[in-house]
Amino acid sequence: MIRVELPANLRILAHIRGDVTVEVEGPATQRSVLDALESRYPMLRGTIRDHVTARRRAFIRFYACEQDLSNESPDAPLPEAVASGKEPYLIIGALSGG
Repeated sequence: MIRVELPANLRILAHIRGDVTVEVEGPATQRSVLDALESRYPMLRGTIRDHVTARRRAFIRFYACEQDLSNESPDAPLPEAVASGKEPYLIIGALSGG
């Protein structure tokens, strides 16, 4: 089981309180975690990744084990601490402006 922490706006949209746990088949990658998350909470489809390209939305960032994984390959394995459920996979809404 992989723990996922979502920003407040996505938790509200999906009617979730607190962290989410998802189960992935095969290796734990960003793609497999996001696929499982969107499968379990279909209302999140298109909010984290683009519908057509499946690329990360511009103002969404991914973190795990104090590392920014936002620009890593979606098929790269997640750190062992995340795959084992010890550490959460963080989805963060980025801010911009002046």
